[in-house]
Amino acid sequence: MIIETVKDFIKKNNLSGTFIVAFSGGYDSMCLLDILNKSGYDIAAVHLNHNWRGKESLEDAQNCLEFAKKNNIKFYMETLDDTVEKTETAAREVRYEFLKRCAEKFNSNVVFTAHNFDDNAETVLYRIIKGTGTIGLQGIAEHRDIFYRPLLKVTREEIEKYCRENDLTPNIDSSNYNTNYKRNFIRHKILPILKEINPKVTEALNTLSQIAHDDNILINNYLTSDILKASEIEQKRIIYRILNQYNLDYDRKKIDNIQKFISENKNSKSGKKISLTNGLWLFVSGKKAEIIEAKEKNFQEIEITNTGNYDFGKYIFSINETNEYPKIFPKDSEFKAYIETKNINFKLRHRKDGDIIFPLGAGGSQKLKKYLNEKKIPQHEKDEIVLLCSGNEVLWAAGLGLSGKIKVVNKPTHVVTLKKR
Repeated sequence: MIIETVKDFIKKNNLSGTFIVAFSGGYDSMCLLDILNKSGYDIAAVHLNHNWRGKESLEDAQNCLEFAKKNNIKFYMETLDDTVEKTETAAREVRYEFLKRCAEKFNSNVVFTAHNFDDNAETVLYRIIKGTGTIGLQGIAEHRDIFYRPLLKVTREEIEKYCRENDLTPNIDSSNYNTNYKRNFIRHKILPILKEINPKVTEALNTLSQIAHDDNILINNYLTSDILKASEIEQKRIIYRILNQYNLDYDRKKIDNIQKFISENKNSKSGKKISLTNGLWLFVSGKKAEIIEAKEKNFQEIEITNTGNYDFGKYIFSINETNEYPKIFPKDSEFKAYIETKNINFKLRHRKDGDIIFPLGAGGSQKLKKYLNEKKIPQHEKDEIVLLCSGNEVLWAAGLGLSGKIKVVNKPTHVVTLKKR
């Protein structure tokens, strides 16, 4: 039964290639890994030692390694540093970061986690207690990004039965019985009491999850995608969707705070941002609202000494000879400019400290920083602007403007363009 459920899930989602399995060594993940292995799929088991339980954690990691080795399964493991905060939220964040790294390591776009039917019921109940919206009532998603959960329709009892019948010896995590953790408290304290009222409360919570899922599909079909033009109620619904998409914890207060931030800044010229979690913000201005993620600064530089095409990150820069005037000069937003120059000796790069520009019509130089501020360029976009430079002089800020140093006085000699790949 479980085997067919897993196979049907893989077929339904049209999955192929190497499957990464988040392998704690517990009942759920060992059951899933064993099924996939015996079914002949290409798999890699990955284990993150949270390093919370000392010797027990090391023994669990060793058991995972031995199980993988015994069954000829590819295996990879990392151990968390002691400095990582020992909370459920921090653990979840570092765990998903680890799984994404593993997907890159094994060149995979499929990561399986072994969440089950009971896990989903506990999640729905936890979110009700926390004051979730109807989006949160959907519980654990079967599929989000590269993460897939093929056991969501399988009960914990069925999984334990499979392990017994197949002589599997899963790890027993003692922390699963520590009711100081909220989810354990729900599992061991609250649900047993609720079962006295309704013995099938787990099934009822999963039914509620499915109803919420269906209702949200219907609502989303009619919901605007423009958060700036949306009504207050629609904005809150979109915020719920964003937080849920990024698997972030939330409550009504957080939703209200973000909605208030949008209302206060939706007419801002330069825009402002609010933190959603570490390395993730919502940016809002009069022109747009977007999610921005922390990025490492790109220090790439390319020498431009001849005409032709040049690869630069996600762009293709071109410089070609021309001796004709355009009938209509291009707008800045067209990422195209006509210039007059005797020599081609430039660099293509992003901004640096000390950069200056001689804006057209300004009659002198200006710090690039001030120039970008006057153009109302949001802070997170400034490092993305592609610049054509000579030393610390910016001759062309693609999409923004041209320096007076290479403006057309007599007639153009070259045309420069920047296009996305």
